[in-house]
Amino acid sequence: MSYGEVARIAGFPRHARMVSKAMCRSASQLPWYRVVRSDRTLAFELGSEPYNKQKGLLEKEGIHIINGKVVPLESDETVDLDKLLWGPPDI
Repeated sequence: MSYGEVARIAGFPRHARMVSKAMCRSASQLPWYRVVRSDRTLAFELGSEPYNKQKGLLEKEGIHIINGKVVPLESDETVDLDKLLWGPPDI
């Protein structure tokens, strides 16, 4: 899910940067690695340590990355944001 999609579903369309700031400022650990750029690429420079960490965590959850882009799950406009960002449970 992209930062923009999170913002839209949370009721704040066109506020993608707000999602990033909120995630950074949260007192609890958030699943930051599940949020990607609008073009479905990972949020870090290709090959960097954070990139490899995000990629590894996503792949551990069964997410496919092809040509540097996350393959999106089936789109559903009524998606439950909590379920999408917080589930599945940690492995």
